[in-house]
Amino acid sequence: MSNTLNPTATIESSETTRSKWTSSDTTWMLSLYGTAIGAGVLFLPIKAGSGGLIPLLFVLFFSFPMAYLAHRGLCRFILAGSSNDGDITVTTEEFFGPTAGNVITFLYFLIIFPILLIYSVGLTNTTLSFMENQLHLISATAADSLALKSIVSLAIVSCLMLIINFGQEMTLKVMSYLVYPFICVLMFIAVWMSQYWSTAIFSTWSTEATVMGTLGNIWLIIPVMVFAFNHSPIISSLAVAKKKEDAGVAEQKCSRIIKYANILMVVTVMFFVVSCALALSPEQLSQAAEENLPILSYVANHFGTPFFSILAPIVAFVAMSKSFFGHYLGAKEGFDGLVTRGAKAMGKAPSVKTVNKITFVFIFITCWVIAILSPNVLDLIETLVGPIIASILFLLPMYAISRVPALAKYKGQVSNVFVTVLGLIAISAIVFSLVNMAIAG
Repeated sequence: MSNTLNPTATIESSETTRSKWTSSDTTWMLSLYGTAIGAGVLFLPIKAGSGGLIPLLFVLFFSFPMAYLAHRGLCRFILAGSSNDGDITVTTEEFFGPTAGNVITFLYFLIIFPILLIYSVGLTNTTLSFMENQLHLISATAADSLALKSIVSLAIVSCLMLIINFGQEMTLKVMSYLVYPFICVLMFIAVWMSQYWSTAIFSTWSTEATVMGTLGNIWLIIPVMVFAFNHSPIISSLAVAKKKEDAGVAEQKCSRIIKYANILMVVTVMFFVVSCALALSPEQLSQAAEENLPILSYVANHFGTPFFSILAPIVAFVAMSKSFFGHYLGAKEGFDGLVTRGAKAMGKAPSVKTVNKITFVFIFITCWVIAILSPNVLDLIETLVGPIIASILFLLPMYAISRVPALAKYKGQVSNVFVTVLGLIAISAIVFSLVNMAIAG
């Protein structure tokens, strides 16, 4: 019977056509890839390699299922909402009420804002290291001085905020163009470091301090993995777009896009991570963590090749600047909302201009102060950013699957248990880190 006389066959044929891979899908795949691959990649090799061989193997084997299944779960959650324009906040309000929507909005701010602080610290330390080791303008003692750190961090944060204030749209466009050259350079660096590969990390197989120590390293690596592969901010946009473009096959399309994007990012990132781990010993990677430097700055100082020693810090600076600009928009939007809601609760209605000024001053001062104080970046990721991302990216969709009828078809899957367990481990890393700090103190 022809499709004309068989409506079911016509529908199936139409869905098959729409489920085919398109140029739009390629664009979305690269957008997810570009969102995830940024400055976070510069801190993953330090945590993955400093713990020895077993934690590195954990990252190698679990990165893809962890990133893919979690982001697929979040996308399914958003797609289940009844509104075609509904993002994560709208969908959360629909399923759990307005209070839950407000909580998610606040948690999103808590995810994005600390990342700005991380990049403020990273950019300041990278600049000071470059001035000391490559330009030889300052001594090691000067680089650690509070006065110089205050001046350098003020200059960096001022330049970033000035660019945002007067050329935000153009800046973001330029920065988005830098994503793919950044990846090419990162792969070049990974290949270049292959000449320094050694078997030092394999010796940790027999010299791991204790089983508990190894498990502890794996425990604390999970929040860093969550941070390094996170592209949750763009998942809402993907879900909303595919609801409109590919109604009926949106879930299938989104799952495929997320899968291919994660394959691409895991292959490239893990090649870089493994190359760093083989070129440097666990002790050297631990030193990079202690110096609070992104991996490229440490590598530039360690190998000392003239061309590379200049290239690596510049790449690190561009990567963190790009990520700073991208996250500023989210942090600004979130803080604007908090200020507006707080003012309304007090019976006031501030103008948009006033709210923008308050947000600008708050972010400027906070980033500057934190850059001066220079808290350890990996500690911030382990105890704050990674766990909060996990609460939304891993646990919210899994909770919704168990409670929301529209998601009931996803119940009973083994992947749900996997995502839930890793999400709980990532959040519990806060407790583990705080206990470790208390013991050390």
